[in-house]
Amino acid sequence: MKALARRRSVSDRIFDFCNIVFMLFLAAVTLYPFLNMLAVSLNDAMDASKGGIFLMPRIFTWYNYEYTLREAAIFHSMLISFLRTTLGTLVAVFCSAMVAYTVSRQEYVLRKWVALAFILTMYFNGGLIPTYLLYKELHLLNSFWVYIIPGIISAFNVIIIRSFIEGIPEGIIESAKIDGAGDFTTFMRIVLPLCTPVLATVSLFVAVWQWNSWFDVFLYNSSNINLSTLQYELMKILQSSSGSMTQKTVGDVFSNTGGQALNQVTPTSIRATMTIIASLPIIMVYPFLQKYFVKGMTLGGVKE
Repeated sequence: MKALARRRSVSDRIFDFCNIVFMLFLAAVTLYPFLNMLAVSLNDAMDASKGGIFLMPRIFTWYNYEYTLREAAIFHSMLISFLRTTLGTLVAVFCSAMVAYTVSRQEYVLRKWVALAFILTMYFNGGLIPTYLLYKELHLLNSFWVYIIPGIISAFNVIIIRSFIEGIPEGIIESAKIDGAGDFTTFMRIVLPLCTPVLATVSLFVAVWQWNSWFDVFLYNSSNINLSTLQYELMKILQSSSGSMTQKTVGDVFSNTGGQALNQVTPTSIRATMTIIASLPIIMVYPFLQKYFVKGMTLGGVKE
């Protein structure tokens, strides 16, 4: 028995070692692109164009960020992205939660048909051109509300929240109704606070989608620069990059001090800087929602 226990202990150690090595390798593969982009954005642009930047900048500088943030369009597009993400997330999560609560009630006789209608929208849609014509008839083109209204209700989010609500003991809701609470009061004071984990999960989904979305800006608001978002500006920079200098020609880049570049930018450095600026808000928010994300997915999405 002792020999068996010793053999199992050795195998456990080997497994733990292999597991740690694999997880470290997976973490390194996951983090390396972001860390490399960060190093390029903090490195002198002309030096970075030579290549060889991995995890640490060779010539540290803040000039790439200073140059990027000097552009008025960047700050304005960042404000639009922030407003879109904040308002869009609040409205979408609240409205999806109300619909989920409705279709979760046994006394709602049409709940199965409504749920089926929502599921069908996950597989079929009108297409790009009919959607564009519909938004045009609704006067949503060149409007900020084209970012908010189409995403108010998501079938996927409704299904996740409904599954979580169905796990709440029915006695809690019945007790509230016995005390005289109506459906809206029950939803606001009883159901909504109990759904914090799944709401945080859905909020993260919606916020990431709203923050990263740029194609709807291209389709519906590309002619209105005042409604441009940060991701759309990043997309334009990525498309316009052709390997040429964004500020001066190669002959103008080098100063008289030994051919060293001084405070210049390149498409590569601007791409890296814009990517870090666009990713940083979501990276900062995610740790605060991670515990709700895990709990919400476990209780809400896996239960059924």
